[in-house]
Amino acid sequence: MASISSLGIGSGLDLNGLLDQLRSAEREKLAPLATQKSQEQSKISAFGRLQSGLDKFQDAVAKLNDTSLYEGLSAKVQGDGMSATASAEANPGRYEVSVTQTARAGSLASTQVTNLDDPLAGANATLDLTFGDGGTKSIALAEGATLGDIRDTINADPDARVDASIINDGTGNRLVLSSRESGADAGITGMTFTNLAGGLTEDAATAQPGRNAELNINGIAITSPTNTVEGAIQGVTLQLDPSATGETLNLDVSRDTGALKEAVGKLVSSYNELQSTIGRLTAYGGGEGSSGELIGDRTVRNIESDLARDLTSSVAGGELSIMSQLGVSLNDKGRLELDDAKLNEIIADDPQQLSDFFAGADEAGGLAGRMEATLGRFLDDGGRIDSAIGSSESRVESLDRRYARMEQSVERTIERYRTQFSQLDSMIANMNQTSSYLTQQFASLDAQLGRD
Repeated sequence: MASISSLGIGSGLDLNGLLDQLRSAEREKLAPLATQKSQEQSKISAFGRLQSGLDKFQDAVAKLNDTSLYEGLSAKVQGDGMSATASAEANPGRYEVSVTQTARAGSLASTQVTNLDDPLAGANATLDLTFGDGGTKSIALAEGATLGDIRDTINADPDARVDASIINDGTGNRLVLSSRESGADAGITGMTFTNLAGGLTEDAATAQPGRNAELNINGIAITSPTNTVEGAIQGVTLQLDPSATGETLNLDVSRDTGALKEAVGKLVSSYNELQSTIGRLTAYGGGEGSSGELIGDRTVRNIESDLARDLTSSVAGGELSIMSQLGVSLNDKGRLELDDAKLNEIIADDPQQLSDFFAGADEAGGLAGRMEATLGRFLDDGGRIDSAIGSSESRVESLDRRYARMEQSVERTIERYRTQFSQLDSMIANMNQTSSYLTQQFASLDAQLGRD
């Protein structure tokens, strides 16, 4: 007889439904692998969040391990028209700065040209420039050059010492030359045209000589060719604005205590943020909720214990030996607390004590150097965080391979069931057909016997 094309047709049984139930039962074997993979992926994500918190804390530690932080100075100006910056070479001090005039670049305009399209330059035409320092510059002009061509030729010359533009004064067009640098020596003082038509020449009435900035610092006269005054006060750069002319301003160069206090505060806040992250990652959910992804993880326990040890161990070589002396202490919840008053007192009295404590008074290093080494063991390539993530990634890959193999095994089992069900279906169909045939034969025989 023909083979059964769909399960259950021959037998009348719901073999497809039974096969689906068997498939679901077999696939339940995959669930533990999927759960394990999800857990490992959650751990990878958790280690990423932990690494981010450690990176932020490491940045704060590195800041305190930089000796330039403790040498930094700030320059504060009282008044408008001047700003100031201080480098490590500066020294604390107070200064009175009186600005007589600010520096400016020189400029000079030509006489008028009515039509911009008129050719002005004859054969061998030149423009000769003179400057306040006695320097000169000769620029060759192309024959037939217009006023615009002359402007472009000047601007294309990197050694011209001036920038050229054209200004229309309402009755004619003028070539205007502005010195590229400010100061009396750099200022343009003259322009002479040779072999140009129309009587083009300089207009002396438009001359604006370059000038130096003139100021007085604590009674000492200072000149500068630019409004950026460097070297007048060692390590301090003054930036003058034209509005400073005639003004007397006060400058205070002092220790940048704000940056130092901010750095210590950042250490405290970043450590507390890290502890909050660790707390969430290792939380015990009990029967009420899910636990943290890294609960019981040895790497996390090592991080906590190593950092706590570094923070509470003494530092040799300086007047400060433990953090509580500068106003930072661990509370009973494992968080850092900052005593602003105590820290401010030490910063005001002797910031070098903080430098010795955090950055180190000798080659042995201070607290920050010690903590950087500890953090490096966790954060460097091949460190404990990297290794932990790599282990979880390897387990995910292994679980993927096991899942694929088991999934193939499940499908082979289902195909075996399908074959067996198909055979069963055919067998029952044959039995039903035989039974029907025999029933018909017996009925026919009964009928014959009844007639006899």
